Amino acid sequence: MVTQAAERAQPTIQKRDPMVTFDGRALYLTEDMDDLRAQLDGQVFTFDENRKLVDNISTDELTPGWVCFWYDETLGDYCLVGLRGGVIEKDSIKSSGAKVIVSGLSKGCGSSRETAPFSEKTAGIELVVAKTIEKIYGQNCRNIGLLTSTDFSLLPRIEAGEAIPLAEFTKGLDGIAKGIVEYGGLFNYNRARMKGEVSPPPVDTKKRPMNLTEKIIAAKAIADAKTQTLGIDAVKPGDALFCRADVRFSHDYTTAMCEALFLQGFGPEAKIKDPDSVFAFRDHLTFLDVVMPESQKKKGLLQLADNLATVQQKFAEKQGIRLFGEVPGGGSEAICHNAVMEELGGPGQIVLGTDSHTCTAGALGCFAFGVGTTDMANAWFAKDIQVKVPESVQYRLHGKPAADVTAKDIILFIMAEDYIKSGKAIGKVLEFSGEGLMHLNMDERATLTNMAVEAGATTGIIEPDEVTAKYLMEFRGWDEKRAHEGFMKSDEGADYDATFDIDLSAIRPMIATPGDPRNGVPHDALADDKGQVVVQIAYGGSCTGGKMADMDMYADVLSRGLAQGKKVHDDVQLYIQFGSQRIKKYAQDKGYIDVFEKAGAQLIEPSCGACIKAGPGVSDDKDQVSISAINRNFPGRSGPGQVYLASPRVVAASAIAGYIETPERLFAS
Repeated sequence: MVTQAAERAQPTIQKRDPMVTFDGRALYLTEDMDDLRAQLDGQVFTFDENRKLVDNISTDELTPGWVCFWYDETLGDYCLVGLRGGVIEKDSIKSSGAKVIVSGLSKGCGSSRETAPFSEKTAGIELVVAKTIEKIYGQNCRNIGLLTSTDFSLLPRIEAGEAIPLAEFTKGLDGIAKGIVEYGGLFNYNRARMKGEVSPPPVDTKKRPMNLTEKIIAAKAIADAKTQTLGIDAVKPGDALFCRADVRFSHDYTTAMCEALFLQGFGPEAKIKDPDSVFAFRDHLTFLDVVMPESQKKKGLLQLADNLATVQQKFAEKQGIRLFGEVPGGGSEAICHNAVMEELGGPGQIVLGTDSHTCTAGALGCFAFGVGTTDMANAWFAKDIQVKVPESVQYRLHGKPAADVTAKDIILFIMAEDYIKSGKAIGKVLEFSGEGLMHLNMDERATLTNMAVEAGATTGIIEPDEVTAKYLMEFRGWDEKRAHEGFMKSDEGADYDATFDIDLSAIRPMIATPGDPRNGVPHDALADDKGQVVVQIAYGGSCTGGKMADMDMYADVLSRGLAQGKKVHDDVQLYIQFGSQRIKKYAQDKGYIDVFEKAGAQLIEPSCGACIKAGPGVSDDKDQVSISAINRNFPGRSGPGQVYLASPRVVAASAIAGYIETPERLFAS
């Protein structure tokens, strides 16, 4: 063990050079695939403000699911192989000699997977430039020492060989993020912090009206690093600090990489702090063997994926943390987000997970958000997390939704508005309030918060109320006093970046067209523009679409169909997948299993499954069309086909009709 004296005697941790040069060219990810191919073949492009760049490059495109079976420098060989257009192949980025990579809006949307920026870094990229950069992706870049910028005026200077001040890449960053960039990554920064060589700037915000997220952050702020005292008077947007985490979890895609970083950063005998509040989930890859192509199996990819589960199990046993494992016959005990709602999270807490949909738990009234593997490895050791207080956006829900309108329709409607489509919600918190919430149960509220990350937001959050308390008492067995502990609410006069009033009665069933969850249109408009959109796959499942309330909706539509002699269309495969074993039992107890089977649905044990191209329900041909209750329809996310997003009600109705349809229109015909 290193003594404090020995630690102080070690050399000062080196910071980055204050001037940065890039010994290599820029690679422009252009919409024109011929131009992109030309660059990969060696042609050098220079900055042109009129060049059309690819927008919304998701982390699924940077590192498709099968690439994430690696968690070392091999990732660099496969950087961007999932990019739409199919131009980029194995070693394309590494062989290009590029040091700077340039794209359009919303770089790094989607999953929180740190494999994405890590693949760029290990492919030789030193700087990411994009018009806007998603919050989790940007933080992951900083944590591993990959520079980012949204300033396109830097490109001509870089191409001219100019040395760029490091300060250009720390503009607008909070004190902690700035320090992480200057020290070349989170681990170096934290080592310097532990040695006393650097300290986060003090938070000196005076008492002020605060919104719900700000109140939780202030309550969980580490006021004194030495005594670990919690709580400060107030925070405001932009304040940077470390906060105590209440729940920390990882899953089978990420635990192995977290462990590698954890041991690398803190030593081979490092121990997790407070293991009782740390959880691991075998929930992403349990059905991968069913859908993985034989060509990939022959390359050994299935063995790599199975190894992730083996590493996770051994780590959980060594560290004494609870593993939600695989059940006999296949499938998981629970998808991580469903388990956090059902069992682990609570009002007023900070919940961290290595998955972007950690925001689901915001329905409980907690500050829940996804982090990368470096942040999680650090949180395992210190039980704290870097937080820059985000701005919040207030969505006040009024009125009563029509009987055919669900939370999925509400959030697709909100995300199709200009504020979110233009990137203004990136890094912010979507706070849902108003009397309209009383028409949404906890499962439906969880759909709102689950999809906040699709808006580019850090998370979504809902003020806890009597609906929350009833849920905690009924599903957790908490007494009334405990069920109300941690309740907080926004102050009168609290600040918001924007406030929107949403009339729920005016919303109609929504469909998100392929490519992005923000492509929402009313179902009527979809029918007018494209006529009948014929589907081959209908998928009801995932953390978003596999909850108890979702089972109610599938069962309602399918039972109505059976009453009229209608079953799943002969040309459609309908999959219904449970979010947890508890949800499966609920469906059994309600008699839904019989309804599902008589209607012709295929039932699947709990797992993330088709949502991440890892289970039944994925497409295997680009001409296939899916109607899905999942949260994300980025290119390649659920296979090569086209994915439309909709509510569980529309998924079930479309499975019967054979084309995208609402239950009301289906049963009226």
